[in-house]
Amino acid sequence: MPASILKGKSILAVDDEEDILEILAEELEDYKVDYDCAQSYEEALNKIASNTYDLVILDIMGVRGFDLLQAAVARKMPVVMLTAHALNPEALKKSIELGARAYLPKDQIVAMIPFLEDLLTTSYQSTWRSAFSKLSGVFGAQFDREWRKTQKEFLEKIEKDPEITKSTIIES
Repeated sequence: MPASILKGKSILAVDDEEDILEILAEELEDYKVDYDCAQSYEEALNKIASNTYDLVILDIMGVRGFDLLQAAVARKMPVVMLTAHALNPEALKKSIELGARAYLPKDQIVAMIPFLEDLLTTSYQSTWRSAFSKLSGVFGAQFDREWRKTQKEFLEKIEKDPEITKSTIIES
């Protein structure tokens, strides 16, 4: 295994499904990360408030993922949203607006390592460009066929603005 930026990083994963947390632990095992997990909103909020993580992976449904996203971003922790049930343009847009660094379908979990490495080595805006490039087929298959048209202005802002930040997205 080549050297990875993940080595030695502290990662919190939050999901109400124990099997997802186990899969994440298995995927990250070879990278010698300090892996922590939580299965409820309350447990995760406590961990976010009392620890510092290099990366937080949040389910959207079942653990109040958007509320946890706000708590983690407020503490300057990069966040990946991981979802199966909230795989739609509105949840993607809300994730970006609230400051998530990536948004991944759960069926892509076994390919997560490159996304996490990108997230830790690129800017906020570059990470989203990369995610849209890598997942455009997945999003196209999961979202309605008109999603790019209905979100055109928002997507153009993400793709073109080299100075994009959480605050510039929310202000638009």
